[in-house]
Amino acid sequence: MESGEIRDSEKKRRRRCFILAVTAVVLLVIILAVVLGVTLSRGREEFKDTFMERCQKFKGYDCKRIWELFQQAYVNQDPCEVPPNAYDPLIAAAPLESSCNRLLFWSKTNDVVQGFARKNDCFQTVEETLLGSVLNSMTWCGKKGSNETLTTDCPGWLDCENNPPRSFWRRVSTAFGDAACGNVTAMLNGSIIMPFDPKSIFGSIEVKRFKSPRVKNLNVVLVIQRNSVTNCTNPSLQNVVKELDKGISYSCLEVPRSQIEECGSDLEKPCGTCW
Repeated sequence: MESGEIRDSEKKRRRRCFILAVTAVVLLVIILAVVLGVTLSRGREEFKDTFMERCQKFKGYDCKRIWELFQQAYVNQDPCEVPPNAYDPLIAAAPLESSCNRLLFWSKTNDVVQGFARKNDCFQTVEETLLGSVLNSMTWCGKKGSNETLTTDCPGWLDCENNPPRSFWRRVSTAFGDAACGNVTAMLNGSIIMPFDPKSIFGSIEVKRFKSPRVKNLNVVLVIQRNSVTNCTNPSLQNVVKELDKGISYSCLEVPRSQIEECGSDLEKPCGTCW
């Protein structure tokens, strides 16, 4: 075989290898795009399915309409520019009913509070209301030019102030605070130096919505453990008193976490004896 023929053969072989490599890359990109599209679509469908399933546990509500109003707050919007009032129509469609002596607020005690409230019908947290329930532990957002609900690549809680979940929880917590009446209970964390954080949702929103004479008393349950560094004389708790509307009384009790957990699991125990 002449050297020229050898070179031509080598060029053809390299060209075939190149074409095969490019084809393989293109196919891989297509496969990844299809898989990603299916995954994202499945994520969106699962989000809506979970929303509707949770909503339908509450009788007497038009869950399809609630879903539509929920989406209107953030679809086709910059995910960092969804203010709390964007959820006003949603709140109006599923208002939080006033529940005297039963509302339980919390700050930095989520795990113990939710466990207690789920097992004990004496109290209700915002996460047990219709809107709080359907969106508890969920992540969502939209984007400009799209009418879809996204569940990935959404801004985190601290990434921007007006991201969809943060604005929702601020808005629904405002409504929850407005619904308070009678004796109100708040579980705060006795294992940290500052149990009352004025920047928390409880400190910056909910406690400011308690109005006299609708609300008569705020009872702080300070959840303590062996390593607790705080008691009811903590200076930050005095700031709670300063935030209260004139005419609302205040009390504080130091209660071991183990006692709260035991009480929550004992369905025969009257509510008033938990602390």
